[in-house]
Amino acid sequence: MASRDRQSGSGRFVLRLPPSLHAALRASARDAGVSLNEYCVRRLAGGGPGVPAGDSAVSLVARAAEVVGDALVAVIAYGSWARADAGPASDVDVLIVVEPTVALTRSLYRVWDEHPVEWQGRRVDPHFVHVPGDKIGGGVWGEAAIDGVLLFERGGRTSAHLARVRRAIADGRLVRRLTHGQPYWTEAA
Repeated sequence: MASRDRQSGSGRFVLRLPPSLHAALRASARDAGVSLNEYCVRRLAGGGPGVPAGDSAVSLVARAAEVVGDALVAVIAYGSWARADAGPASDVDVLIVVEPTVALTRSLYRVWDEHPVEWQGRRVDPHFVHVPGDKIGGGVWGEAAIDGVLLFERGGRTSAHLARVRRAIADGRLVRRLTHGQPYWTEAA
């Protein structure tokens, strides 16, 4: 009987998180109208993308939460790292989606640069953005919709927007072009 009890476990554990990540998860649970415990159980049991295992992802989301606090909406890795074609000198491009009340100014980047994080030894290059609202958006949103890895989300607005962008791409309303080897997205003429 004793060995059976050890194998099944109690179902209870303590998880130590950086305070900023805990606050971001607590805000997400509040927005979803459930307890923090229930929110974490749902996220861990769900089939969709979550924070990939590893200290790099946790540190990245925690740092984003430190910089913007409760205004953090989502964190999405995109670009060459997300496409799995990063070279030795590649960085990790990350969209840090914030509430529209946060001004997108250089000061956000200065605060980030005070304590930058790395992802598995690579420099993280943050891009602070708002969800475009009713507009499809282009640029980084096209890249994130195609190859992005959603690391954190609160409220579902970012996933809904990424789905709108993917539909616009599928319908041919948003197209990817190249200039000097660099991709950009634009609405079809």
